[in-house]
Amino acid sequence: MQNQLKVYNSLTKTKEVFEPINPPFVGMYVCGPTVYSDVHLGNIRTFLSFDVIYRYLTHLGYKVRYVRNITDVGHLESDADDGEDKIGKKAKLENLEPMEIVQRYVNDFHRVVAKFNILDPDIEPSAIGHIQEQINMIEKLIAKGLAYEVNGSVYFDVNKYNETEKYGILSGRIVEELQAGSRELDGQEAKRNSIDFALWKNASPSHIMRWESPWGVGFPGWHLECSAMSSKYLGETFDIHGGGMDLKFPHHECEIAQSVGVNGKQPVKYWLHTNMLTVNGQKMSKSLGNSFLPEELFTGAHDLLNEPYSPMTVRFFMLQSHYSSTLDFSNDALKAAAKGYKKMINGLVLARKLKYVSDDSVEENEKAKAQIDNIIENCYRALNDDFNTALAIAQLFNLLKKINSISTGNLKQAELGSEKFHRLKDTFISIVEDVLGLKEEKPQDVEGFIDIIIGLYRQAKANKEYDKVDDIRSQLKAYGVVLKDMKDNVDWAYEEL
Repeated sequence: MQNQLKVYNSLTKTKEVFEPINPPFVGMYVCGPTVYSDVHLGNIRTFLSFDVIYRYLTHLGYKVRYVRNITDVGHLESDADDGEDKIGKKAKLENLEPMEIVQRYVNDFHRVVAKFNILDPDIEPSAIGHIQEQINMIEKLIAKGLAYEVNGSVYFDVNKYNETEKYGILSGRIVEELQAGSRELDGQEAKRNSIDFALWKNASPSHIMRWESPWGVGFPGWHLECSAMSSKYLGETFDIHGGGMDLKFPHHECEIAQSVGVNGKQPVKYWLHTNMLTVNGQKMSKSLGNSFLPEELFTGAHDLLNEPYSPMTVRFFMLQSHYSSTLDFSNDALKAAAKGYKKMINGLVLARKLKYVSDDSVEENEKAKAQIDNIIENCYRALNDDFNTALAIAQLFNLLKKINSISTGNLKQAELGSEKFHRLKDTFISIVEDVLGLKEEKPQDVEGFIDIIIGLYRQAKANKEYDKVDDIRSQLKAYGVVLKDMKDNVDWAYEEL
């Protein structure tokens, strides 16, 4: 299956056969969270999409090194390399150390992505932890004449770079048009050109996030961190770089320029980008009041939500659309996803229980066997088509029909033979759990279940069915729960060993 995998490369604007630089190893870098704001659903869709890509490559037998960074410095209030560092500003407002702010948001990020069953990356570096690597890159760019220092700040010279390379190769932007469009905003006399971007910024006395450098006390630019960390952990050229499509320009464009400037070659073979989210057809944004946080989805505590939706329901919902397509949130779509998810998970529970039973009197059903092979091939064909989870899910539901037929006895296991039966079962379980990352969400209301059992216990006592009373007691005790017969009530407690 490996040679059939194709990915849409945002750099070449074509779908290409996936051929790693050093098979079976795959280097994958995804721009991680900027830890100064709550995790939003756009983040979740990106990390969930690359979680599936990571899972599927591993499923195919590749050895993946997945790097997802933490941006904890260099993200300024203005995209024009101006203003205060957002984390530093929060630290001042709350009278905390910047790293307290960082740790709070990192912890929250990990908590949220874990609810969606998003796997941890192999390496999760932070910008603050790689200041020296960023300084080293700046020194190389200055030495090559691609960067210049002014008053303690260092800028990348886009026009100089464009003499031999092409700035805008990923996003399709043209330097001359960018310069013309930015003239009226150009109040930054330190720059040679308005489109030059900061590699290092001089820190004012009030700026609390600051480090020593050859150019004075300052801090790195936002774009530089990913170039420094990706090259450190994945090499000068690696296989996959991803993020949301909003990062194509300027962030990923600047990454390419910096890395080509230092190493003289393209840093990434395949650029992959996820698309944006909409709500009832409108772009999701805070200003429109139609954005909601993951916790609001889980609790239903938002004016646009009719009810709460579980993490796996949302995960299933997101997987029903290709990662590069716009995804529209609506109550109807989420309700449909909840129904589909439960159907899929009921199938997963059922598939786990199925055991092969041989029967020499039953003739093998060649038609059914061929149908199963065809469905499985179609499932892999979908995943191999740029990780098309939407089409793969449709094929999984076709597999589920066969599993249900076995469960009801309409299709005998012996009709498939042992090999085909296990291929059906194992493929369904593996794709649902290991690739799509869906898992069973078991009820959390333990007290509610115990109340139901207590009701049955009371009824058994009232009917003087003492054998049943003893049986309920013993079964609950096996789970560490004891019943207490009160004067007018029945209560329960954890057994004290």
